[in-house]
Amino acid sequence: MTEKNVDVSIPIGPLHPALKEPLRIKLHTEGERVVDAEVELGYMHRGIERILKGKPWNKAVYLAERVCGICSNIHCMTFIETLEKISDVEPTPRAKYLRVIVNELDRIQSHLIANVSYFLGIEHETLAMYMLDVRENSMDALEIVSGNRVHMTWNVLGGVRWDVEDHQLKMILETLDKMEPRVRRYRGMFAHGPLLQLRSKGIGVLSYEDATKVPAVGPVARGSGHPESDWRLRHPTYRDIFDFKAISRKEGDNTARVLIRFDEIFQSMDLIRDAIDNLPEGDIKNRGKVKAGEGFHSGEAPRGELKYFVKTDSAGKIDDITIRTPTRLNLESCVGYMLAGSPSIADAVAIYASIDPCIACTEG
Repeated sequence: MTEKNVDVSIPIGPLHPALKEPLRIKLHTEGERVVDAEVELGYMHRGIERILKGKPWNKAVYLAERVCGICSNIHCMTFIETLEKISDVEPTPRAKYLRVIVNELDRIQSHLIANVSYFLGIEHETLAMYMLDVRENSMDALEIVSGNRVHMTWNVLGGVRWDVEDHQLKMILETLDKMEPRVRRYRGMFAHGPLLQLRSKGIGVLSYEDATKVPAVGPVARGSGHPESDWRLRHPTYRDIFDFKAISRKEGDNTARVLIRFDEIFQSMDLIRDAIDNLPEGDIKNRGKVKAGEGFHSGEAPRGELKYFVKTDSAGKIDDITIRTPTRLNLESCVGYMLAGSPSIADAVAIYASIDPCIACTEG
């Protein structure tokens, strides 16, 4: 691309009414068509990794959970499982099932608000408000289990913090039964709504080859034909206990990414029901001590693979930590492919929203 071919450079952000968090997207355009895009981060670094260093693990877990407010549980879970790997601590069978229940409830509410953001991006406020309303049910279910709606601090070394009683499990199942028909209706409204599809189908296409090259993760990758990107397929608890297949589509456009999240909500509901039906009796945690060592561990966040590197000392303090969030891969590389060739500048915000970005957790 040469400068003479570019009519205008249009900035989106860092402060923009359509962006929930600050970043800058510079669009290079020829008339109305976008021919290239640059993404700039660096507007809200919080220094969480630096603050974590030197803290005892049982204090650090609260800060790790606050890397992201939307998918807080998977940060807590992945941090704790990294410590368990370093320290040779195995969670109890009951704890494994309870972890899955809370993790999938958290995935449901995250996918719902991701699609809310997308519908707001294409200015369909009615469907966005419907989705926000049903999301409250999943937040209520998290509160039933943990006592909190956002930061549950559910995972501890060797297990989970609290046990769950039968009446709580029954309330969770009732909540899922109430949610499911509403979410199916909203999926149908999106999939078959002609105006919604005009803003979504064939827009922001990320090909299978480009998704491989980047590489994309999470629903972005699975929307471009990469089912193996679901890290739950390699997670010991999910792999060994539950029978499920990753959901994927081949279109690679905005529609595919939104539908992946809808369909994964139903999958999460099935996993929760399976976990409740087969929940074993027994203790909720194994006693153990954090040992000196270092290790890597990954978990499947709602946005894709979340990777932790942790180094600990003999006192159980954090010597070093690095957190790689899924948005970093999806945002810094994929969005450029999606935006380049977009037929309209107006599609840029919708394409950006379709990856479900989280700038706070990306900048750390």
